[in-house]
Amino acid sequence: MTKKYEVGINSAWCKGCSLCIGVCPKNVLELSERVKAVPARVSDCVGCRQCENICPDLAITIKEVE
Repeated sequence: MTKKYEVGINSAWCKGCSLCIGVCPKNVLELSERVKAVPARVSDCVGCRQCENICPDLAITIKEVE
């Protein structure tokens, strides 16, 4: 059984630099119309936390869901 993850983004902290989008191996994130990162394909997230680690504003949190 594969693990599932919740991708949380604090849009107030996100400045839309798109570093998280470029580093995600599964293309889970994309920029919204307001130029903020949004989780577009959460079911594809593998929990690598690369987006969480690269975010300069600490706007992203990844949590494992049971």
